[in-house]
Amino acid sequence: MAGLTLGAPPAKLGESSNPDVSLLYDINGIAKSAPTWFDRVMEFVGEYGIMLGLVLVALWCWWTVRRRGSAEDSVAAVTALVWAPLAAGVALLINIPIRGFVERPRPFLDHQGLEVLVAGKTDYSFVSDHSTMAMAIGVGVFVAHRGFGLAALGLAFAEGFCRIYMGVHYPTDVVGGFALGTAVTLLLAPLAMMLLTPLVRAVSRSRSVGWLVRDRRAAEPVTETGLGSIGIPEPRAADNNLAA
Repeated sequence: MAGLTLGAPPAKLGESSNPDVSLLYDINGIAKSAPTWFDRVMEFVGEYGIMLGLVLVALWCWWTVRRRGSAEDSVAAVTALVWAPLAAGVALLINIPIRGFVERPRPFLDHQGLEVLVAGKTDYSFVSDHSTMAMAIGVGVFVAHRGFGLAALGLAFAEGFCRIYMGVHYPTDVVGGFALGTAVTLLLAPLAMMLLTPLVRAVSRSRSVGWLVRDRRAAEPVTETGLGSIGIPEPRAADNNLAA
């Protein structure tokens, strides 16, 4: 058991019947019985580890899509990957007025008996910034590549669980973050893709930085005059000395 345990279990009327609060205590209660080292791991994972994991998944996705498929497929996928972190940033900006309007205190300020693994959280709770960023990036990667996107979405859901486990967010804070990150990424995607695609396509045609979008060694579509490129020998001219 690690962190800061604040008071005794809740005693306010109606708390036990509030599913948001009940689920908060159920998930955060795991931290009470967990060994100290495990709580320290969860603290690091919830604050930094999963976000780093999302960056690595996005980089792996980029490395893969630029080497496979057609040139246009690479442009579309890389454009979606560029939009993913931008969407996360836009979602965080949108969350600023939302937090100021809702003004929901952190759960450990209103409820006793929580195991708080990260001290010093004094800002408002709704919605969760970490959950918003994680889901925005996860959805963006999913748009670029379904396989890597599923892995990124799994990390995003894990991020939400960690925020509740750490005692710094209500479950509805996390759900709100998931909804905000998803909405911003998908709703603004048509405009973002329209603006970013010409830029990414221009980069792909550059001799110096084109490798950022398309691996020069990637296979190109076979044309009618390119039989030799796939191992089929070009037909040789007939010997003029042969009799007709």
